[in-house]
Amino acid sequence: MYESSDEPVGRPLARVVDRFMPRLSEFAFEPGLVAAVDQHAAAVRDALVPAPRRAEQDPGSIPSPRREDLEDYALGFTDVLAENAWDEPVGYDFAALRLTAICWLVREHDLLGP
Repeated sequence: MYESSDEPVGRPLARVVDRFMPRLSEFAFEPGLVAAVDQHAAAVRDALVPAPRRAEQDPGSIPSPRREDLEDYALGFTDVLAENAWDEPVGYDFAALRLTAICWLVREHDLLGP
């Protein structure tokens, strides 16, 4: 079951990364997983990066969400999972894909760096 905690606002993102970043290693064995996580990452990015900010970036570049925005998103998402007593599956469901996509965004945009 996904449990909520009284951690500071920045901790939920680190907690998601600790728990779901290892799933990125499965990309080498599951090509369909790459596509599914990419779709979820795009949905999160589109929700967090406003259109005017996307337009300011170079065409063809991948817009980067702000760390604070991704932290807020992770906090809200994990709170809903805790409220619904979500159990992490062995495989992937919508929530596991979304949490893995958050990790992919963190890794690709170095959002836990200094």
